[in-house]
Amino acid sequence: MADHDQGVPVPGFRFKPTLDGALVLLRPVTVNDAAALMPMARDAQVARLTGSHGENEPDEARLRAWYGTRADQGDRLDLAVVEKATGDVVGEAVLNEWDAGNESCSFRIAFVPGAHGRGLGTEATRLIVGYGFEKLGLHRISLEVYAFNPRARRVYEKVGFVPEGVLRDALLWEGERVDAVVMSILAPEWFEHYGRPERAGRAPS
Repeated sequence: MADHDQGVPVPGFRFKPTLDGALVLLRPVTVNDAAALMPMARDAQVARLTGSHGENEPDEARLRAWYGTRADQGDRLDLAVVEKATGDVVGEAVLNEWDAGNESCSFRIAFVPGAHGRGLGTEATRLIVGYGFEKLGLHRISLEVYAFNPRARRVYEKVGFVPEGVLRDALLWEGERVDAVVMSILAPEWFEHYGRPERAGRAPS
């Protein structure tokens, strides 16, 4: 990614922003968020939906060490999702696997148990994806979602992610092989609808 986009300085991944929405606030994750995010790290359903086999049982010390170093990362952006109605840290939203030469990166998002169904994930996704295109100058943001997670896929489609293909039998989970759908959104698409494809007359795929 270039240091400048049409003469405007690009902040880069080392700068950790705060992004303010109607329902959620995204801010740099810190070591002090480890306790709030521990239920997410230990939740069996989160592990299933993210394909995390749990080779290492998460503990707060390990989580504190991880979140304590996120501010120093110059190739990824880890933000805590704060529910504005309660002030609680309820999840994380991440841009990672940055490919500077191709102006692209990956996206993932996860929440603690009980935080779903209130529109928090949709807004958090719009906020961080919008930041990636509008401030970081990215061209492509991609993700993978497993076939047994239609709820997440609906959120991604609502924000404008488009399915590209299927990674067959990408995950082996408790004896079952599960496909992963590759999805992406491109900068021209984002600037057409700003995370609301229905306004541009696009129906979800």
